Amino acid sequence: MSFSITLIDLAGYVALLLWGTHMVQTGIQRTFGPKLRAVLGGALRNRFLAVLAGIGVTAVLQSSTATGLMVAGFAAGGLVELVPALAVMLGANIGTTLIVQVLSFDVAAAAPALILIGFVLFRRDSTTQTHDLGRVFIGLGLMLMALHQLLQLMVPYEDAPSLRLMLGAVATTPVLAAILAAAFTWAVHSSVAVVLLVMSLAANGVVPPESAFALVLGANLGTAINPVLEGASGDDPANRRLPVGNLLARGLGVVAVLAALEPIGEWMVTIDPDNARAVADFHTLFNVVLAVVFFPLLTPYSKLLQRLMPRRVDPADPSRPLYLDAAARETPIVALGGAAREAMRLADVLETMLHGARDALVKGDRKVIAETRRMDDVLDHLNTAIKTYLTSLDPESLSEADHRRLGEILNFAMNMEQAGDVVDRNLLPHCAKRMKRGLEFSKEGEAELLAMMDRLAINLRTAASLFMTDDRRAARLLVDEKVTFRDLEAAATQSHFDRLRAGRRDTAETSALHLDLLRDMKRVNGHIVAAAAYPVLERSGELLPSRVTDGEQEG
Repeated sequence: MSFSITLIDLAGYVALLLWGTHMVQTGIQRTFGPKLRAVLGGALRNRFLAVLAGIGVTAVLQSSTATGLMVAGFAAGGLVELVPALAVMLGANIGTTLIVQVLSFDVAAAAPALILIGFVLFRRDSTTQTHDLGRVFIGLGLMLMALHQLLQLMVPYEDAPSLRLMLGAVATTPVLAAILAAAFTWAVHSSVAVVLLVMSLAANGVVPPESAFALVLGANLGTAINPVLEGASGDDPANRRLPVGNLLARGLGVVAVLAALEPIGEWMVTIDPDNARAVADFHTLFNVVLAVVFFPLLTPYSKLLQRLMPRRVDPADPSRPLYLDAAARETPIVALGGAAREAMRLADVLETMLHGARDALVKGDRKVIAETRRMDDVLDHLNTAIKTYLTSLDPESLSEADHRRLGEILNFAMNMEQAGDVVDRNLLPHCAKRMKRGLEFSKEGEAELLAMMDRLAINLRTAASLFMTDDRRAARLLVDEKVTFRDLEAAATQSHFDRLRAGRRDTAETSALHLDLLRDMKRVNGHIVAAAAYPVLERSGELLPSRVTDGEQEG
């Protein structure tokens, strides 16, 4: 077998290892993602529980990056303090070593059985959860198979002069080995796969133990680089505290161990002569010691990070997304959570527009009208950003529940944006027309209009709450509110005509303006109800396709 063919085989088995790792991670995220996020959220109140939660969640997900994204979302939103968030990352660094410990033993014989079990689960016509569990078993089987093949591939080349020469620089320069491993880990986004590859190289004697340990240190450093480069939300430096803090902690640990790598390496080999097991033990021991050292220092360390990266005081551009994290696309539950938070900002902007329209109706201030109309541009930009972000997610990585939630977020955002268009193109021009022509409503008519504007704001808050809680009772109340709003519009219209017949001072022009405002507010209310209530009732089978009865349709 030629050397070029061997390189192709090597690259293929490495790709198989990476793909198996990816299948395990995505399968776990689809099956247990929301539950794991809830576990993290509950544990973040206490730093001790946070470490344990970080270990457990990362051991299941097999991705400290995914765990870090979840915690970064909590921290960036101000839902958790920096100290417990850093504690989670210390635990996550330990958790990612557990699968390496398991695979360091000779378990390759289980690969066919795991793939068979995964295939049966994946092909069964049952729940999506069963399909996702099948992906997990298939991924584990592929990982074991790839490791076994890597070990077999290296055997004939253990003493190859060309390979020894190529790895000579790495073997004699631990710092270079660490840098190369960090770059490779950053490129493949998986420290687990890189450490497993180093284990296979060490097991076959391709690299000496000391160089293998340096490569492991680089893998630990490389996996902390991605969240810093990709995982920070927005331009606020405070959102980078957690990923930068994790990177600095790992970097300090790597530098300290590299300085004493020779005696540490000799001690590790003495404890466990099996090179593969020594690599796995070193990987775990490094992260455990790092956690033990930094755990009591988390409070002063967090204060240092806060001083180095203070929260931005200047108000950001309101049309700039804050929670659409690019790196979170790899973790659907985190991406959807960020998109939902961004959609809630649309409700806040729309409420600001409603208050502005109310003030313009009362005061007739051109400045208020202009400022309120500019808010519609904010709605348009945020809605476009949310749609672009959600449509960029890989459909294959989304579960059935994820697809449903994605549709609900898009529906909510679309209706918020359309309601804003009604305010911008209809309500505000009516207010400007009234001011320009000096039209005045009667006290009763103005009171009716203001009461309906206030009711719109209340309904909007209800819709925003319903969007997050998914409560069917609240959905029914909001739909009933649509009927109430329609009745109020009819009553206000009738009262207006009664005043005209009674010879009140309302002119025909004022009458038309009054009725136009009522109809436009009813349209805004319709979008508010459709944004949150209809998806909940449709899913529960409580939404009728039409309010018209069959008899009326036939007649």
